[in-house]
Amino acid sequence: MNHLRFQDLFGCFWRDRKGATAMIFVLALPVIMACVGGAIDYSGRLTAQGQLQDAVDAASVGAVATNSAAFIAGQNMTSDGLIPVGVTNATTIFNSNAANMKTVTNTQLNVSVVKSKGYINATVTATATYPTTFLGLFGFTTLPISAASSSQNGMPPYLDFYLLLDVSGSMGLPSTNSEETRLAAVNPDNKSLYPGGCTLACHFSGYQGYTLSRNGGNSHNPQVTSCPTPGTSTCIQLRLDAVGYAVNALIQTANQTQKYAQQFRIGLYPFIRYMYAYYPVTYNISGSITDPTTVNYAAANLATLLDTGANASLGSGGTHFENALPAVSTAIQKNGIGTGASASSRQPWVFFVTDGSQDSQYYWSGSWNGSNHATTLDPTLCTALKTIGIRIAVLYIPYQPIQNPNPSFAGDEDDYANNNIANIPAPLQSCASPGFYWTANSPADITTAMNAMFNAAVATDHLTQ
Repeated sequence: MNHLRFQDLFGCFWRDRKGATAMIFVLALPVIMACVGGAIDYSGRLTAQGQLQDAVDAASVGAVATNSAAFIAGQNMTSDGLIPVGVTNATTIFNSNAANMKTVTNTQLNVSVVKSKGYINATVTATATYPTTFLGLFGFTTLPISAASSSQNGMPPYLDFYLLLDVSGSMGLPSTNSEETRLAAVNPDNKSLYPGGCTLACHFSGYQGYTLSRNGGNSHNPQVTSCPTPGTSTCIQLRLDAVGYAVNALIQTANQTQKYAQQFRIGLYPFIRYMYAYYPVTYNISGSITDPTTVNYAAANLATLLDTGANASLGSGGTHFENALPAVSTAIQKNGIGTGASASSRQPWVFFVTDGSQDSQYYWSGSWNGSNHATTLDPTLCTALKTIGIRIAVLYIPYQPIQNPNPSFAGDEDDYANNNIANIPAPLQSCASPGFYWTANSPADITTAMNAMFNAAVATDHLTQ
């Protein structure tokens, strides 16, 4: 009996296994080809899908872009609604990009462009089919692809700015310490009470302080109605001069930054005992400070409204927040309180500029009435405005201590005013809408703060429509 060796038996087995492997490979080949071909086709489909997505993204973003046809059309719409020109624009953008997609067929596009609540919204969807190569052998001649994109662009809001400006006596202080020194050196008012020279309460008719501020203390100089900068020989700058030129800078900023005609309206509402519509809100904010018909000129000459005991529209004496804030609220409500989404729905802002010292006295025809002891603002006056949708930005121009106070003058008015200074900031902060409280003292800081208030108001409304 012949005995087979183990190695011989294993060799037979191995030769038989190689034949089985070949058979398995032949049987599996169609599946392998389907997988490889499917992977190739699927990879092509992903590329086409990406191209389609890029095309709809470009269409939706382009349709709402600033200065796009839809954006411009939306600016001129007085109400919300569809923007047909936006659909046309988005379609053109899509077709331009889709022209590069050589491997897709049966492309279907759907576009919607709408103005709604201060926004331009675009929605773009597309479907198509991707022809296969290998999978067609197995009955799958095409693969579906689709893409969707939505874009939104907030339109710059329509805003009204009501500048509520304190023009009471204390705002007639010189704008800087050096300007105070200049006025005190030449001013003969109340010399017996203020041997060092009067710098406060020198503005009433019959006093010389205001007149001297208008010619720089030199009678040979012509009288000016405004003083743009401190330290000039022609005039002594008062706080209201500085505020007026800061307001004018704000007006220029608004004119330069508005995105379309009549986006912003600005008005000047000074107050002493009463609020006065000195220059009601206007679209015309591109004027010159030399043209007496413009809001620019009115702002530059704000110091001419300083309390002299003679302006019946403003009244005289003290600082009367209790009258000013309700009055500006009434003026705003007559013009309407909107969302800022259109020219017919304007969002109002109050820019409240003051040194914050409330004084309930009043003066007329040579007579004084009421207490002249300084107090502070009642913040509930501001709450009444904010409750009905009016936003408030506050610029506090710190009340400066009266130099060399005289206890015998007007029932110790000076010491009451000085002792009240520490109490002023808190109620003004409560008055302001959240994040809209500024403090500025120097002329340059006042201008900077006022522009910051404007820019913050525009940015806030743009984000929260």
